Amino acid sequence: MSRNALLFAVMCLVWGLTWLPVKVGAAHVPPVFLAAARFSLAGVLMLLWAGRDVLAVPRQAWPRLIGTALLVNTGNYTLLFWGTAHATTGLAAIVNFATIPIYTLLASRMIEGNRITGRQLAAIGLGTLGLGFLFATRALGGLSASQGDPLEFWGLVAVAAGTLLYCFGAVLSRRIAGTMPTLTLAGWQTMIGGIGLTVIALLVEPIGLQQVQALVQWPVWPCVVFLVIGGSLMGFTIYMRLLRDWGAFRAGLYAFISPAIAVAVGVAALNEPFGWAEGIGALLMFGAAAIALRR
Repeated sequence: MSRNALLFAVMCLVWGLTWLPVKVGAAHVPPVFLAAARFSLAGVLMLLWAGRDVLAVPRQAWPRLIGTALLVNTGNYTLLFWGTAHATTGLAAIVNFATIPIYTLLASRMIEGNRITGRQLAAIGLGTLGLGFLFATRALGGLSASQGDPLEFWGLVAVAAGTLLYCFGAVLSRRIAGTMPTLTLAGWQTMIGGIGLTVIALLVEPIGLQQVQALVQWPVWPCVVFLVIGGSLMGFTIYMRLLRDWGAFRAGLYAFISPAIAVAVGVAALNEPFGWAEGIGALLMFGAAAIALRR
C-alpha cells in the first residue's frame, strides 16, 4: 500500500469516527458550545502552525474571509452539531457527506455561473430523491422514530441545511484561496468560525460554570481532543496533501467510505437502528454523489 493510500484510509477512518464524539459530547454539554470549543482550539493551533504566514492575508480579502468563515464554520457547525445531537450519527453522516458534491454543483452554478450538465442534473435529482426518502422515513415514523429522539427529523434537516451553508461558503472561498497560504486561510476561517459559534452558544444555550467544567471532564474531554486533533488537524492536513497528489476526484471518494464507518460505529457503539428504508435512501444518495463526482 502506498503512503497516500494509507493516509487516505486514515482520513476516511478519522472522519467516519468524528460523529461518535459529537454525539457523546453533546449528551453532556450543549452541542453548539461543544462545536465552539472544538473550532476555537483548532483555530488557535492552526494559526500557530501557520507561523509567520499567519499575517499573510491581503487587506481586501478580509471581508470575504470573515463572511465565508461564518458560513463554513459558524453556520454550518451550529446546525450540524445540533442536528447530530438529535439524529442518529449514521444518517447524519450520510446526509452530510453525500450532499456535499450535489450542493457544490448548485453553489458553483449560482455563484460562478458554471454550467450544470445533464449528468449533473441527474445527480441532483437522484440526490434529492434519496434525501426525501430518508426524511420521509423519519416524518412517517421510520425505523428509529418510535424509539429515538422526537426531533430526529429536524436534526437531519439541520444537517442538510448546515451542509448547504458549508458548500456555498467553500465556493465563495475560491476567490481568495490563491491570495494566501492554504493553512492561513483555514486557520483564520476556523478561528473566526469558533468565535461565531461561541457567540451563538452564549445566546441560545444555557452556558455556565458547570458546562465549562464539563469540557475537561470525562467523557467530554476525549471527545474534544479527538475532534480537534483528528477531525480538524489530521483530517485537514491529509486532505490537503491528497488534493495536491491525487486531485479532487480521488480525494473526494471519502464521501463513500466515511459514512459507512459512521453507520457501523453508530450501530455498534450506540445501538443505533439502521434498516432497509435507511439503506435505500443511502444508496440513492451515494449514487447521486458518485455521478456528481464523476469526471
